[in-house]
Amino acid sequence: MSQSGTLSIDGTKETLLCVCTYVFQCSTCNNEKYPPRNTEVIFDLTEARARMADTVSKSLVRVVNELIKKRRYQAALAVIKGFRNGAVYGAKIRAPHALVMTFLFKSGSLKEKLKAILLATYTHSRNLAFFVFTYKGLLAAQEKLHGSKWQIHSFLAACVGGWLVFGENNHINSQINMYLLSRVLFGLSRLAVEKGYIPEPRYDVFPIFSALVWGFVLWLFEYHRQTLQPSLQSSMTYLYDDSNIWHDISDFLIYNKPKPAK
Repeated sequence: MSQSGTLSIDGTKETLLCVCTYVFQCSTCNNEKYPPRNTEVIFDLTEARARMADTVSKSLVRVVNELIKKRRYQAALAVIKGFRNGAVYGAKIRAPHALVMTFLFKSGSLKEKLKAILLATYTHSRNLAFFVFTYKGLLAAQEKLHGSKWQIHSFLAACVGGWLVFGENNHINSQINMYLLSRVLFGLSRLAVEKGYIPEPRYDVFPIFSALVWGFVLWLFEYHRQTLQPSLQSSMTYLYDDSNIWHDISDFLIYNKPKPAK
């Protein structure tokens, strides 16, 4: 190190070594070549690097904020944020549901249950993220191609996304598709009334609807159980089959099934 306090390239390693030994009060730093006051240079450099990193970080955030405010990139950025929102929403929806269903109806070790919860959450989150990304990307591409937004664009983009992302027949996709099916049927029924395709009922038909839904689902459960979705079978087995079996007060009121003998 020169007397002016600047670090030479050749002496950097030796200087750092000397500073470390100084911290641990080693006798090396007693050498006049490396007086203890020169350690301030090292600390000043560390502080300067920290300030530089903070400045660069703030500048980068400022550049990114300016970029995402530009309308010319709005369509592409909307696709990216859609991917983000799909991943977050999928995790928030699936995690608590998987947690409850796994600990209520699945057997196995704690590790196996946690693995099943994480896998279900990841699958739901990933699929929803990729679907939103695909849908919004195709929607933007069609609008740019035709110069305006058409109603058919939404239908076609969603059809492609549904085929690519939710077309695999697994229990996660099955639950999501059946959930949407009930909403679609409700929506189409209301739309048909609004458009005048079917007359508006003069009285509340919801009780009839409820009676038919529960009548069909219990008939299917009792006589064609294999046609129902597995999670629905588990729920209905707990409600209607397990309630027929008990041995004593413990599995009559406290537990659903008796504890295995040790």
